[in-house]
Amino acid sequence: MAVPRAETHLLGSSEDVVRVRQAVRAWAVELGFSLVDQTKIVTAASELARNTVLHGGGGTIGLETLNDGARRGLRLVFEDKGPGIPDVTLALEEGYTTGTGLGLGLGGAKRLSNDFEIASRVGEGTRVSITRWK
Repeated sequence: MAVPRAETHLLGSSEDVVRVRQAVRAWAVELGFSLVDQTKIVTAASELARNTVLHGGGGTIGLETLNDGARRGLRLVFEDKGPGIPDVTLALEEGYTTGTGLGLGLGGAKRLSNDFEIASRVGEGTRVSITRWK
């Protein structure tokens, strides 16, 4: 069983989003994720990191390896102190967007994850946690 590890990265620019994608892929490879699962977690991380920068005004991502018996997982926690999401249920609907995107970010990240949690308060920020299990 691997020793659990965790680290945090700042998200303030598109360059940070690229670095996060690379870090998430490296961690997924280390955990022995299949190419499909690597792609799913990296895609979800990219969408959520981009949202953190564009809509949350920047923030952080925490990466954490998980061991649950025979299962191994990767948890990503995105946090910002931005304006928050007034209607989380609406924001998770496919096609809903407050910007110029396709409205697939939050809902897509949820579909690409095994576990998904979101908490948002208007004027205080948003926290999204996703986990992918091997």
